[in-house]
Amino acid sequence: MSGAGRIAASRLASEPHVLAPDLFAGRTALVSGGGSGIGMAIAWLFGRLGARVAICGRSAERLQRAAGDMAAHGIDVLSVPTDIRDEEAVERLFEAVISRFGSLDILVNNAGGQYPQAASDIVPKGWRAVVETNLTGSWLMMQAAAQHWIETGRPGSIVNIVASNERGMPGIIHSSAARAGVINASRTAAVEWAPYAVRVNCVAPGLIETPGLDVYPPEARAGFRDANPQRRSGDPWEVAQAVAFLSSAAASYVTGATLVIDGGGALSGELWTHQPSPYDRGTTET
Repeated sequence: MSGAGRIAASRLASEPHVLAPDLFAGRTALVSGGGSGIGMAIAWLFGRLGARVAICGRSAERLQRAAGDMAAHGIDVLSVPTDIRDEEAVERLFEAVISRFGSLDILVNNAGGQYPQAASDIVPKGWRAVVETNLTGSWLMMQAAAQHWIETGRPGSIVNIVASNERGMPGIIHSSAARAGVINASRTAAVEWAPYAVRVNCVAPGLIETPGLDVYPPEARAGFRDANPQRRSGDPWEVAQAVAFLSSAAASYVTGATLVIDGGGALSGELWTHQPSPYDRGTTET
């Protein structure tokens, strides 16, 4: 999949997977940021595995296009434009999903975003925007889902899409901080909500080939493929299958975990998102 374009519906409708047909038959999955990129791949896979699918995001046009493509391939889908930073909007979203499908079984928090900038140059407004979307927005969605399941006595699964940030993320410190917050909140919630049969896990993608890569400058992107030992970028479909596994009964004993999907980038390689690594240019002094 090219980072310059939209993922083709024809591919998402036919891409091979290793999961059992009808794995999620009779279940409902809500995917935030489901109108493009990784979120859209996740929504498509759930739909192809038999789930009823709800997608949300801030772009009504993108959501409608994605939902139209899924519906044309027989997927029962609902799209709800939503700003996940808005508590009332999140409440309306869950009301719409429950009203349409009668229940919710799986939440995938994929919505988020950032922009590349040196840490010393980030202004407070930019910091707050990224943290509010990636951390606060994810939390509002997590809490709304958990409250629904606790009140109704239903089990549930939450998968939060974060980032492979164990060694920090030069150039996007605001997102690195927010994603780390989501990981720790997920671990804490996994313990608190385990008695209610609510599981909470994270998937931490590394470099994934989506249109979102286009926000990074060409000189930084030129080194992306060398930032992991596999020397390639990942595919949204690879992330989607991992999310489906964690959402399934096959992972019923897994909670509070973070599954890293980065081609080994956390173990080897270096990724600078706002410029090429200064270490490669020999600009540091000893």
